[in-house]
Amino acid sequence: MTTREFGTIELRRVREHVWEIPQEGEMNAPARVLASEALLEQIGQDKTLEQLRNATHLPGITKHAICMPDGHQGYGFPVGGVGATDAQDGCISPGAVGYDINCGVRMMTTNLTYEDLQGKEAELVDALFEAIPSGLGGGGVVKGDAETIDDILAHGMEWALDAGYATDDDLAHCEDEGFRDDAHPEYVSQKAKDRGRNQIGSLGSGNHFLEVQRVTDVYRDDVAESFGLEADQIVVLIHCGSRGLGHQTCTDYLRRIEKEHADLLDDLPDKELAAAPAGSELAEEYYGAMCAAINFAWVNRQLIMHRTREVFADVFDRDWRDMEMRLLYDVAHNIAKKEVHTVDGEDRELYVHRKGATRAFPAGRPELPPAYAGVGQPVIIPGSMGAGSYVLRGGDSSLDLTFGSTAHGAGRLMSRTKAKQEFWGETVQEELREQQKIFVKAQSGATVAEEAPGVYKDVDEVVRVSDELGIGDKVVRTFPVCNIKG
Repeated sequence: MTTREFGTIELRRVREHVWEIPQEGEMNAPARVLASEALLEQIGQDKTLEQLRNATHLPGITKHAICMPDGHQGYGFPVGGVGATDAQDGCISPGAVGYDINCGVRMMTTNLTYEDLQGKEAELVDALFEAIPSGLGGGGVVKGDAETIDDILAHGMEWALDAGYATDDDLAHCEDEGFRDDAHPEYVSQKAKDRGRNQIGSLGSGNHFLEVQRVTDVYRDDVAESFGLEADQIVVLIHCGSRGLGHQTCTDYLRRIEKEHADLLDDLPDKELAAAPAGSELAEEYYGAMCAAINFAWVNRQLIMHRTREVFADVFDRDWRDMEMRLLYDVAHNIAKKEVHTVDGEDRELYVHRKGATRAFPAGRPELPPAYAGVGQPVIIPGSMGAGSYVLRGGDSSLDLTFGSTAHGAGRLMSRTKAKQEFWGETVQEELREQQKIFVKAQSGATVAEEAPGVYKDVDEVVRVSDELGIGDKVVRTFPVCNIKG
């Protein structure tokens, strides 16, 4: 049996791309890492494996704690981590969801080709940067009063539809149709609502971005056709989350757990895993608040997409409908959902925590929208500014291996601090434009340095592992044309 050791942690090779930390001591389940040899070497360089092993101590965790191929160290629970806990006898963990609740990705297709865009890149990136709020702090497409915030938290994209910012087709192509009916705005603190009020329709900062891309490679023609994708097509990818509202919601419940469930925390190897027992008042309130923040994030991305349509209409002097600017899909990261999965031959309701991981359901799951029920869920995997991104579809092996999940991106290799020491933002922008014809605009050079192509894992390798394991099948690859970020 092939084994690898990283510090005190030994992993045993189960099969190609599957490594296991055996259950021992007070672990409630084994842990598994889905990675090639090269990716495993990178994953083992920080505290990811230690955090993954710690996650197996969560009450009610089922089958395996899992790390995706893009995994890296996070807060308590690794980014790229998946953990399913029993919804009756287990727990729900804000630490295994993360601060930026529903930090997700959506892709919008168009009928434009790369040739249509050539010569307009600088104009387009400037117009997008001017029109779409980004960076730290306030500023959004709309400014919400107390009633608006509560309506968004309660109804998600249904609010955007009623307000004229979305179409019925947009809702039909969003995870859960852009609405979590388990949302309870009353469980979101006033401080969180105040932080979100001026940020409705904004990118934020860090690794959040809007990117205009072209489709460069098609791997599955039939699936690509079902998704409305073809070679040389222009698409738009939007990556952001719930802004300050989600961050504050996580903070609020972490503090409450420390006070109200200190006994559970004392039994965990890392208090940053912070969890509330399933069925407790705090668990129910956190779930309601988290679902409300999920609704907020969907509206946030929808308003950015609405503004993007307006910008394209101005730059190309055409109605956005004539350019067929349609939502392909919007998928959430950083969530915990109640889902039914088969474990040891028994259907069980579980809290499936996906922190920096993407739901990847295959064809046939009832949660899928009718447009994709027979082909499988679209999965959107962003790469770095200088690398490709991918659209996958949920693989047939995902339910068995990962509770219907796959990676969410390339995964960081380098901290933001080290990135700013290694790279100079203006130089990165210049090299991307001159060497790869990628136009980047950001609020500061430091942001560009933090997100330089060299700070991320190889997205091609991450996607190769996903595809070969059958948890997310390659459909198309895209490449950046214009990118804006905070």
